[in-house]
Amino acid sequence: MRTIAIAVLAILAASPAFAQRKDCGELKAEIDARISANGVASFTTTIVDKDAVADGTVVGTCDGGTRKIVYKRGA
Repeated sequence: MRTIAIAVLAILAASPAFAQRKDCGELKAEIDARISANGVASFTTTIVDKDAVADGTVVGTCDGGTRKIVYKRGA
């Protein structure tokens, strides 16, 4: 039984659903829409490399974790 559970977990981990890379432009558009829907009028979101130092709050990662989206309120 334990072997079956391990095999199922291995198959799930290798499936395309787990390996999909979210496009940064698409994710940024989704985040921008959510922030705007919450009534925030003035903000910026920026896509930067994951190791880059950026002023703001990280609100998402994309391209398989190689980049991040940084949010900053105000213009």
